[in-house]
Amino acid sequence: MARIAYILLCHKDPDAIIQQAERLTAVGDFISIHFDARANKAHFDKIQSALGGNANVVFAKKRIKCGWGAWSLVQATLYAVQAAEEAFPRATHFYMLSGDCMPVKSAEYAHQFLDAKDVDYIESFDFFASDWIKTGMKGDRLFYRHFFNERTHKWWFYTSYKMQKRLGLDRKIPSDLQVMIGSQWWCLRRRTIEAVLEFCRKRKDVMRFFSTTWIPDETFFQTIVRHLVPEQELSSRTLTFLVFSDYGMPANFYNDHYDMLLSQDYLFARKISPEAKELKRRLGALYASQGEQFNISNEGRSMFKFLTGRGRMGRRFAQRFWEAESSLGRERELMIVTCKKWHVAKRLIEQTRKETNVPVIEYLFNEESTPLPDLGGIQTTLEKRTRHRRALMRMLFDYYDTDRLIICLDPSNLDLMQDFYADRSTTKLLEIRTEFTDDYLIGHATRIGLASESTPPETIDRLLPTIRYDMRFESERIRDSDFPFYFRMEERKTATENAAALSGFLDISPEVAQRIAGTEYLYVD
Repeated sequence: MARIAYILLCHKDPDAIIQQAERLTAVGDFISIHFDARANKAHFDKIQSALGGNANVVFAKKRIKCGWGAWSLVQATLYAVQAAEEAFPRATHFYMLSGDCMPVKSAEYAHQFLDAKDVDYIESFDFFASDWIKTGMKGDRLFYRHFFNERTHKWWFYTSYKMQKRLGLDRKIPSDLQVMIGSQWWCLRRRTIEAVLEFCRKRKDVMRFFSTTWIPDETFFQTIVRHLVPEQELSSRTLTFLVFSDYGMPANFYNDHYDMLLSQDYLFARKISPEAKELKRRLGALYASQGEQFNISNEGRSMFKFLTGRGRMGRRFAQRFWEAESSLGRERELMIVTCKKWHVAKRLIEQTRKETNVPVIEYLFNEESTPLPDLGGIQTTLEKRTRHRRALMRMLFDYYDTDRLIICLDPSNLDLMQDFYADRSTTKLLEIRTEFTDDYLIGHATRIGLASESTPPETIDRLLPTIRYDMRFESERIRDSDFPFYFRMEERKTATENAAALSGFLDISPEVAQRIAGTEYLYVD
């Protein structure tokens, strides 16, 4: 009878990880966990402490820092697979999961399903002939070497890529491989896993090739498995049910999706909303149930599209993205940095990103040129961003696959601050108060069209007190709003004094906060 070793990559929510591991191993299955080395060490310690005595749980022998679209995701998977293959000799199948996945069938059903066919379940479509990639980079994912992460080092990513193209530094795909592409959520038989690990040990050329391929988690296993396993032993599908919106984002499932999820021809579903406590409880109990019968209708994607296309009442099938009451998500934390001198805030959040790896976005509601991912058009203009602000922020959380995000707002955007604070998510605000010289205020008046090079000096003299008061008034309005989790840095204070505010705002150690607060040239105009 099938016994499954689950391969779990995760980076957050230790309590949910512990519950997931206990649930899956309670019926005799196994789990191998890789917890992102970028994540909170205390969270990993908590998981280890809770699961250390469970003989059906093993941890990857090495933890690495993972980045979306990078080789690190494949390497982390291999570390977890190696640990599972060694620790669980009775495991017949190896199944990839994320922390957002939940079973939609019982263990009894899953084992019988896997016993029924002696095949590997993995999407694998021809990389060049299929239309699996809808937009963006395709062949160049493979033809050029990608040393930098597009999300965290965008400038370096594209500069390196363009330079290779200009110099003709393209490369060949290993001659004996047909590159395939598909979902990263696979279920492979033990002998396939053993063959893949042996292939990795022998074919260093293939490992080098994929280690600088962009988004290799969609191509590495898909290509290697197709290379090693006869076609008649492959089922080119995933056993994890997921739905993508028209904006390329995975849809979340809520409490009232229970019946729909059970009727799909899948064993797991992704992504279960962090807010869907009742759905998680019911699905958790389902996995251990006996004698459960499932009526497979498999209409999930078409039903989801039909209902979301017509809006909804109450909470069924999630709110349409433009509804004003849409939420960022109760488990998420939005951190707002506000400063009238935009260059100061930009320097601070860039240093914060380097020190903490929390995604940062500059003045997205103030500068149309702020770099943003393609979110289906909602990001194209300042007017759209502001009108659909909560939907935009929720999509950015999903895009960066994070529960913590830092943005910059101008102090004049009090209405946006109030709206975000009214959300169910946690919102924090850091105000950076800077000094304004007369020269700076004159330059500011010129930039916003209040003055020009030909404006008489006496007119400038009358303008300066008004502009200075206006900036002070914006700051006072923010303070008078009595926002919770409000922190303030001031240019006239020392880096040590400002580090205390940063430590509370970012929830980081005083040492890291001190390095950020001491950023060189932070306040230089």
